[in-house]
Amino acid sequence: MVKKTFLFTAIAATFAALTHSVLADGPSDVLSLTDKSFDHEVRDQELMLVEFFAPWCGHCKALAPEYEIAATKLKDKIKIAKVDCTENQDLCQRYDITGYPTLKVFRRGETSDYKGARKADGIVSYMQKQAAPAVTDLDATNFADFQNSDRVVVVGYANDEASKATFKEVADKLRDDFFFGIVTDEALAKEHKADFPSIVVYKQFDEGRNDQAGAFEAEAIQEFIKANSVPLLDAIDASNFQSYAESGLPLAYIFHDNADDQKKLVDMATPLARKYKGKINFVHIDAIKYGTHGGNLGLKEQWPAFAIQHLDTGAKFPLDQSKPVTFENLEIFLQDYVDGKIKATVKSAEAPADNNGSVKVVVANEFVDIVLDKSKDVFLEVYAPWCGHCKRLAPVWDQLGEAASKQAPNLVIAKMDGTENDIPEEAGFDVAGFPTLKFFKAETNELIDYNGDRSVEHLIDFISQHTSNNVKLVISEVESANDAEKKESVNTHDEL
Repeated sequence: MVKKTFLFTAIAATFAALTHSVLADGPSDVLSLTDKSFDHEVRDQELMLVEFFAPWCGHCKALAPEYEIAATKLKDKIKIAKVDCTENQDLCQRYDITGYPTLKVFRRGETSDYKGARKADGIVSYMQKQAAPAVTDLDATNFADFQNSDRVVVVGYANDEASKATFKEVADKLRDDFFFGIVTDEALAKEHKADFPSIVVYKQFDEGRNDQAGAFEAEAIQEFIKANSVPLLDAIDASNFQSYAESGLPLAYIFHDNADDQKKLVDMATPLARKYKGKINFVHIDAIKYGTHGGNLGLKEQWPAFAIQHLDTGAKFPLDQSKPVTFENLEIFLQDYVDGKIKATVKSAEAPADNNGSVKVVVANEFVDIVLDKSKDVFLEVYAPWCGHCKRLAPVWDQLGEAASKQAPNLVIAKMDGTENDIPEEAGFDVAGFPTLKFFKAETNELIDYNGDRSVEHLIDFISQHTSNNVKLVISEVESANDAEKKESVNTHDEL
């Protein structure tokens, strides 16, 4: 499964934010929990999903109607609950809730992170997979029901112990994503036109099934499932984005803004989607609804358009928009991409005309020149303008910059807007949230994470430990007092 980084969450939110749902008034099938009722309701449950939320959180509001629908569909089977963290702060702190909404799966009090989609059908499917055994034994009585139990199911046909063990290994690893069943009866296998040993992916789209015969190898089975678990060339939106992310493959977007273009582009690109199946997933996307996502891919709002994105890192490869989206241009572009001849496009803000302030402003195009300048130690903050934690840190960061500019000429205090700039590959890190603080040592560019308290004192101690000449910045008590007042004046909320 693709790791759900902050970047991944942000991409998914792009679709979710543009999908509007209205929650009807009426009784709720979502159980509301509090500090007092939580342990009693959760501790002995075999399986339960709990959302930790805040009433002011926009993403929570978007999730609410989907969560209600899922709760109703799972009623009397799996309990769905929620906790208001503004009224149950101790409980939310106990489970290390740092952003909203956070969803957790509970099994008899033990917890794990929810890794599914945030649409009703995705929630239902994910929780049903959690409730099911990793592998279901199939026979003539339950095969048909199993085959139709989800959009994609995986059946292993195996009658030897080694194959069964390998299949179980894959199922344990991918049980969050798919239902797995096993057939050991030769007559049933013959009825469904399958050999021993073989894997069949049954799906409710495209050709309906894909077969892979031969000796079971865990890695090959996983790759086969990933390559065949999504449609060859489907429309993408909030409801199916998760399935593409889980495939682990690059995603090629075809943007269109009218029905005629959609049909022509899909027909044109289908042979290419078939050629690169298992290497690149192809989707088409409505630019009227989701045109803003084009900006995330380095595209201008000029349609049709084409781009490839790596969902794990966010790396993007847009087709030059001066070229029309034709079979010939895509064929060349895709081959160059596969051959590694195309470099990822890096989003960068304009560099400031005057960058002589005490805190150096970094943009992606100047990252190497400023942050990876081996003649200096560099302490970098990656922030978001809307982030409350970043706003509270700002006066402290300004103090460090002022002190460094006067007391430590070989120390640079820097900041970069993470919403306007990509992190270049040379940086050696990804952003998992805001603010992200990274220290780059002079001479070696050794990268050191800062995860401590964001007070002036702790930051100064950290700088002293890691600067090349152990510089100890001095900030007056008056400055510290002013800093405290500024932080107190910042009253904002954070959302994931």
